[in-house]
Amino acid sequence: MTKSDPQSSPPLQANLLLVDDDEVFCQVLSKALEKRDYHVEIAHTHKQAVAVAQEHHPEYAIVDLRIGTDSGLNVIKSLVASEPGIRIVVLTGFASISTAVESIKLGAIHYLTKPADVADILKAFYHDKGNADADLQSKPMSSKRMEWEHLHKVLNDYDGNISAAARAMGMHRRTLQRKLQKKPVQF
Repeated sequence: MTKSDPQSSPPLQANLLLVDDDEVFCQVLSKALEKRDYHVEIAHTHKQAVAVAQEHHPEYAIVDLRIGTDSGLNVIKSLVASEPGIRIVVLTGFASISTAVESIKLGAIHYLTKPADVADILKAFYHDKGNADADLQSKPMSSKRMEWEHLHKVLNDYDGNISAAARAMGMHRRTLQRKLQKKPVQF
């Protein structure tokens, strides 16, 4: 796999795996990526992602954090194990600090929130180093955001098992499910 400048074209017909359960989103994003000389394969489940990776050996992957009932974190782990050197960008509408940290620990190189434009996604593939000049939050997190982050951290600690996480927090499983379905509140 060769790295190139994000402003230039990727290696001719670089293989890219797009893993997301939203079929329309996949179609739109894959067309945009193909216009930029990527050969795109799509998977809508963890199992499909592994099978496609074994067949096509992608150099790049875009992985949604929530893929139906599958966790994108498990997809990252599987892709890194089967395709060493793959460059993975996580793209999610359910961003949290704990899932960002875990994504990077598991082998993703970047973590973006939806909506993100194609240029930002492609730049993320080449964002190898941290940015010491990144903007720092000027205000502390709101209590609702702190609760949202805590719920996701505990859920992650229990490997995505909602029942076990709910028991650990002393709450009903359905209550936790309802809270997890909400979009993250702003900082």
